[in-house]
Amino acid sequence: MGRRKVEIKRIEKKSSRQVTFSKRRNGLIEKARQLSILCESSIAVLVVSGSGKLYNSSSGDNMSKIIDRYEIQHADEQKVLDLEEKARNYLPHKELLEIVQRKLEEPIDNVSVDSLMSMEEQLETALSVTRAKKTELMMEDLKSLQEKEKLLREENQFLASQMGQRRFW
Repeated sequence: MGRRKVEIKRIEKKSSRQVTFSKRRNGLIEKARQLSILCESSIAVLVVSGSGKLYNSSSGDNMSKIIDRYEIQHADEQKVLDLEEKARNYLPHKELLEIVQRKLEEPIDNVSVDSLMSMEEQLETALSVTRAKKTELMMEDLKSLQEKEKLLREENQFLASQMGQRRFW
């Protein structure tokens, strides 16, 4: 006899809901532990019950290390997203440079402080976006070179083993 498929909807009876929550929470934590062991990964599970009680479990590293890593990565991703958002809101780099060039050719008396501050902010954003893109491209190049290095090392080992198998008469 097989299991019947459970329709996923809110369980109305409070005691049944609590029993299901407890069983499924324990099952989720067990699956996370298994995944950690099978794949040598660090896993953190946070579950908040309907009553507001917090349950947590971690495998691999401890919870605080995993959360610290998440916060660092999330902060980096957020910075990139912020820069991309700012870049979309500003003029393309070439147009911005042309405007700056025109403004610099004007007599300084005609330029307002607000205009200069706006230009400065746009230039800083353009510079940040350019640096982020440069870093991204350099990291891609580095990864590609590391992969090539790995392939060359493997080929070198293979050739060395071939040379070792040959006997010179």
